[in-house]
Amino acid sequence: MFTLMLYIVIVILNICVIVVICMNRSLHEPMYLFLCSLFVNELFGSTGLFPFLLVQILSDIHTVSAPLCFLQIFCLYSYANIEFSNLAVMSYDRYLAICCPLQYNTYMTFNKVVTFIAVIWFYSFVKFLITLSLNIRLNFCGNIINSLICTNYLVVKLACSDTQVNNIYGLFGVVLSILVPLVPILFSYMRILKVCFSGSKQTRQKAVSTCSPHLASLLNFSFGCCFEIIQSRFDMSGVPGVLRIILSLYFLIIQPLLNPIMFGLQMSKIRNKCKHVLCHQRLTCCRDLTG
Repeated sequence: MFTLMLYIVIVILNICVIVVICMNRSLHEPMYLFLCSLFVNELFGSTGLFPFLLVQILSDIHTVSAPLCFLQIFCLYSYANIEFSNLAVMSYDRYLAICCPLQYNTYMTFNKVVTFIAVIWFYSFVKFLITLSLNIRLNFCGNIINSLICTNYLVVKLACSDTQVNNIYGLFGVVLSILVPLVPILFSYMRILKVCFSGSKQTRQKAVSTCSPHLASLLNFSFGCCFEIIQSRFDMSGVPGVLRIILSLYFLIIQPLLNPIMFGLQMSKIRNKCKHVLCHQRLTCCRDLTG
């Protein structure tokens, strides 16, 4: 019941913010469109985890078919890549808004935003479809994964056929997934910090108000991913089992739960629109009751 309620809360929170952004034309700006893509991705990642997890909790025998395992790998790894890439593009968007406010509308047009979002999703799907195709061709000798979710590294370890191509592409994929988004993130925040130190108090306040939820989301997600990578490749038997399970699912549970709350509360436009919608619903309910 707790897992189901958690999934429902995540779905409701993310859908509410997506609807608020889509229904209000004043929120059809680059920053909010990137946020909309981020929230859709939270739904995508949560759906790749929770239905599978609920089935496993309710089942007496914890088994999963190979196709479903491959499907979960594709969903969760695509989710992680889209999340990190989306946060990277958002950091570049914040850099343009803070450091180049006069040229912002020229650099970040609606067409460019749509292109950025489409490239992120398409690149992530293609990247992990290749991973999936490399895994499907393997012959497996083992069938036990010491993990609550299917991970690419642990599945490949079960293979008794040659996995050299998988290992090389996997290493290349990890480097690509980290370095490509990391470059715009580091570049953007170095320039933002430079402007903050040399700019006015108003500039610093604007930077803090717009960048704090993004930085919190970025650090939170990075922490969860780092632990999952470390856990899948090193012996973590010294860590208590419950803590290991919680931390392995951290980036798949906490990130989709916190993002709509953090951005919804911190971004004044989203917060005000949400309040307006709630007040309008209350007034409608009162009219219906009095009528």
